[in-house]
Amino acid sequence: MNQNIIAYNARVLVADARKALLLRNIGTAFDLDLEVEQVIEAPDNASTRSQGTDRPGRTASGSHRSSLGQADFHEQEEDRFSSMVAEKLEAICVDKQIDKLFVVAPPKALADLRRFMSETVRERIVAEYDKDLVNLPVDEIERHLSSS
Repeated sequence: MNQNIIAYNARVLVADARKALLLRNIGTAFDLDLEVEQVIEAPDNASTRSQGTDRPGRTASGSHRSSLGQADFHEQEEDRFSSMVAEKLEAICVDKQIDKLFVVAPPKALADLRRFMSETVRERIVAEYDKDLVNLPVDEIERHLSSS
């Protein structure tokens, strides 16, 4: 992160579609020491067959009939989780007076988070990185962010 150094007390959100870690740099800009402030996890998401037992609906248009697409319950749950993370992030930004925020997430999760983030949060984002690091230990996350 040469152009965007993670300064002391800056926050780093490391997330995917099921888990989010809010980290704070308690080290220096050149020697990261990330501390976990909050862990947000999505509730268990049952299999599609147990969530949606009905067959997709059908529609008629004149003499033509076609079936409607099956609802993607996992996609809906991921959207709900991204929305929840964005809301919590906004509350944290306001309450704790966060000035600098770095966001690290896989491309799809990053896009979903952006869609739900308020202007309050967006103003504080210094950099975004499309990496999937959420399931790594904190020292590995530090290593990845230091070498980027």
